[in-house]
Amino acid sequence: MYEGAVQDLIDELGRLPGVGPKSAQRIAFHLMQADTADASRLAEAITQVKATVRFCQRCWNISEAEECRICRDPRRDEAVVCVVEEARDVVAIERTREYRGRYHVLGGAISPIDGVGPDELHVKELLGRLDDEPVEELILATNPNVEGEATASYLSRLVTPLGVRVTRLASGLPVGGDLDYADEVTLGRAFLGRRELGV
Repeated sequence: MYEGAVQDLIDELGRLPGVGPKSAQRIAFHLMQADTADASRLAEAITQVKATVRFCQRCWNISEAEECRICRDPRRDEAVVCVVEEARDVVAIERTREYRGRYHVLGGAISPIDGVGPDELHVKELLGRLDDEPVEELILATNPNVEGEATASYLSRLVTPLGVRVTRLASGLPVGGDLDYADEVTLGRAFLGRRELGV
C-alpha cells in the first residue's frame, strides 16, 4: 500500500504478536513523527537485547549471564522448582511475592496441532535437573488452558515415578487464561492453594 521503507516498517511491525495491520500502521506513523533520538533509542534497545540477552543455562529464564539472577540467588529454595511455559510467567509469579523457590521455563506447551511436542520443550533439561539437584517438589504452573493442562499431565506422569512430589496451581486462575494476565491476588491465592497431582 505504501512505498519502500514505510511499507517495510509496517510489515515488520505487523509480524509482532498481537499487532494487527491497523496497529502496525499506527505505530509506524508514530515512529515517523517521533524525534530521531527517540527512534534511535528504540532501535538501540532492540539491538542491545538481541546482542546481550540469552537464556539461563540452568532454568531457561532470560538472562544476561550464564545463569539468571534467580538461579544465582543462594536464598532461593533449591528443593522446590516451579515449571512455567514462558519467561514472562516467571515475572508474573515473582510479582506475588509468595514463591521463594527456583524455576524451570519450558519454552512453550505441548500442542500437537501446532507441531509442538515434548521434544520441542525443555523437558530433557528438567529431568536432568531432577537428577542433579535436590528437588523435592515440582510445581506445575503451566497455563490453565488445553495445552497447559496437557503439558502438566504429561510432566506429572513423567516425574511422579521419580519420587518427586508433583503439585499443580490451585483454582482461582481462569480456565483458558494466561498467567501474565492474572492479577497478583488471584495468582498468589492459586499458589497457596496448589494441589498434588497423582499418576
